[in-house]
Amino acid sequence: MPPGLVISAPASGTGKTTLMLGLLAAFRAQGISVQPFKCGPDYIDPAFHAAASGRASLNLDSWAMQPAQLFASMQAADGADLVLAEGSMGLFDGVASRGETGTGASADIAALAGWPVVLVLDVSGQAQSAAAVALGFATLRRDVALAGVVLNRVASPRHEALARAGMEAAGIRVLGALPRRPSVALPERHLGLVQAEEQPRLAQTLTEMADFIAAHVDLAALRAIAAQTPTANSVGLQDISPPGNRIALARDTAFSFIYPHLLAGWRAAGAEILPFSPLADQAPDASADACWLPGGYPELHAGRLAAASRFRSELQNFAETRPVHGECGGYMAMGEGLIDASGVRHEMAGLFKLTTSFEKRRMHLGYRLARLASPIPGYGAGARLRGHEFHYASILEHNDAPLAQVVDASGAAVPETGSTRNFDGGGRATGSFFHLIAEAT
Repeated sequence: MPPGLVISAPASGTGKTTLMLGLLAAFRAQGISVQPFKCGPDYIDPAFHAAASGRASLNLDSWAMQPAQLFASMQAADGADLVLAEGSMGLFDGVASRGETGTGASADIAALAGWPVVLVLDVSGQAQSAAAVALGFATLRRDVALAGVVLNRVASPRHEALARAGMEAAGIRVLGALPRRPSVALPERHLGLVQAEEQPRLAQTLTEMADFIAAHVDLAALRAIAAQTPTANSVGLQDISPPGNRIALARDTAFSFIYPHLLAGWRAAGAEILPFSPLADQAPDASADACWLPGGYPELHAGRLAAASRFRSELQNFAETRPVHGECGGYMAMGEGLIDASGVRHEMAGLFKLTTSFEKRRMHLGYRLARLASPIPGYGAGARLRGHEFHYASILEHNDAPLAQVVDASGAAVPETGSTRNFDGGGRATGSFFHLIAEAT
């Protein structure tokens, strides 16, 4: 596996994604093949990584994944020249309890893989004091190496000089300094960035980011630092249970939140994925033996889904004889109704006696550990699954059997237990707000 770096920061909103995408696009323009990864449970950033690098980006999650699973995902970097892994939140931010490998912090991945950290520091409103922050990050964990910092939102040459002086006094290397540039940014919505496929100017924006980063960051120094670190040993692919041999997978702007490592694992197990678009009123492939509806933004397309009569009727027919599973947005689309933010109710597929609403938004966020009371495609009753929940919907009606016993990372019970329903023809509908990441030990 090639050498790598973790791109992280003290907190969210400090410029990690701008630096990450700019680096990916800038190195690609130089003919350097870079494998991207995303630390933690993020469904949106990997699509931007793929657009910038030309390589599929996978998630690395220390709370949900065992070390063997993490190293198996890292093998996606085979053939690349460099690895860049974008962190989530702050470098050391995770949950209070340890999971499979760690707490979910990006620092866990840096320590496990031996990748040094490039820390993005927002220095607006400070100068030499930023060095105290960097020094704290350099010394908090002995197993995490700080390669240096990139100063972000620098106001002037004088501001940059003062910040650099503080870093020099603290023995922290400055790898770049980014002036304030509000135009170099991506639009956001309630679950994060607006999805990559929804941005018609994405290629142009990535080019602008590449030029901006290349002009203000020492790309050669980053490669040299990465080259000095040991590389992890290759391991075999970790087995992931596919939902079936032929999987009908909902795939469009309303249903796109599925972790890339799961798709790679399904394919590695020999499964064939058959994508279809509910928004285009397409039905799941009749030859499939399972159907999977990922999360996404059904609330933004509820009218179109309600009008997609062929999709809804054929999904009902499919569920009569074969398993259908929905995660978050897919789960909501399998219910009887969805109420959008303006209070309008839209008819959904009716596989569950479930009504969800976005009229009064309430955030549900965090890791989840579920013990299945009923099987889902790929996993039997009693299986323990680790995943993540992030949505703003509320349940108004729920009259189906619960799918699982669910707790958060602290062990506290979560009331959203999902739904399961059996059909006379032998089929089964299952779903929950829980996004699967990996099976628990």
